[in-house]
Amino acid sequence: MAKLELSNNDVIIKPLTTEKTVRDAEYNKYYFEVHPKANKYKIKKAVEELFSVKVKKVNVSNVAGKPKVRGVYTGRSRSWKKAVVTLVEGYRIKELEGQH
Repeated sequence: MAKLELSNNDVIIKPLTTEKTVRDAEYNKYYFEVHPKANKYKIKKAVEELFSVKVKKVNVSNVAGKPKVRGVYTGRSRSWKKAVVTLVEGYRIKELEGQH
């Protein structure tokens, strides 16, 4: 079985911008939706190379899809993977500051 190689552009799908994520950016924490097969090391490397910052810590969680009902049809929204990236003190991601 071939090993899946992810480039840095494939690891991070999109930044998450909500009221909580904008508030946590003041504490050097940034939230991203990431590829389901990405691990902490690949996420750290991708963030450091894409945004030219130093990463202190990466926390990862799998978000389960929520049940949805539309008339007589039932299903689920898609499941996805979330990463919370904490940067070293003094570093900021200017591209994500103030987005909402």
